[in-house]
Amino acid sequence: MFEQPADFLAESDALHDLLERLPDADFDRPTRFKQWTINHVLAHLHLGNWAALETVINEPGYLAFRAERKATVPPMPMREFEKRWAGGLQGRALLAAWRELYPQVARTFQTTDPKRRLKWAGPDMSARSSISARLMETWAHGQAVYDLLGVERQDGDRIRNIVVLGINTFGWTFTVHEQPVPERMPQVRLTAPSGASWTFGDASELDCIEGRATEFCQVVTQVRNVADTSLRVAGPVATQWMRIAQAFAGPPEMPPAPGTRIREPVAN
Repeated sequence: MFEQPADFLAESDALHDLLERLPDADFDRPTRFKQWTINHVLAHLHLGNWAALETVINEPGYLAFRAERKATVPPMPMREFEKRWAGGLQGRALLAAWRELYPQVARTFQTTDPKRRLKWAGPDMSARSSISARLMETWAHGQAVYDLLGVERQDGDRIRNIVVLGINTFGWTFTVHEQPVPERMPQVRLTAPSGASWTFGDASELDCIEGRATEFCQVVTQVRNVADTSLRVAGPVATQWMRIAQAFAGPPEMPPAPGTRIREPVAN
């Protein structure tokens, strides 16, 4: 038993609660995240959840799916592939399909050994890391939806999972951007949503990051530019880390430009 599956379920439920009263037409509204619509966000999360579940209950099926995707010639754009995989579901029908699956994902991971190694598109990962990644994806892509609807999300301390991913990918950030990995990570001092203090790394007189845990998560998942937060960043390593932070796998991605991924004003 471990807490990450329940945290993933709670984050998914929070996003569902935000969306459950929207009319179908609103699901085609573009967000500030690469102009993805809400439909794009849900299809992406739905496919990722299904794939994670397959790695636990049907590894050969997952590997066959991955091979089929790689063999598509010419390569199909990912958003189109996700829409086709979802059978063309959109709007409230897609919301219902996503809602039906994610509790099953949480239940399955809850009864899985958190140390069990699972296949994935990149290196194998533990079940704990896999469901933590699903939580991070749900939270990060969900941010674009909260921003589009002009809603300030009320986070819970479950975002500590995302903070830890951000801390653990300090070296990865520099590696994926083909930069030397600094010998020492800056100390990170954060205030949790509950008001608790979370500290990571050794005290440093030169490099440190301090502020709200929510904003640290926003920066390392690239849903905000650090300039659009109130994080206090001191020192050359800390400054460079927050400039290129990337807590997710895949090719190098640069954070959004300042002022481009922000919450929309609520319409009168």
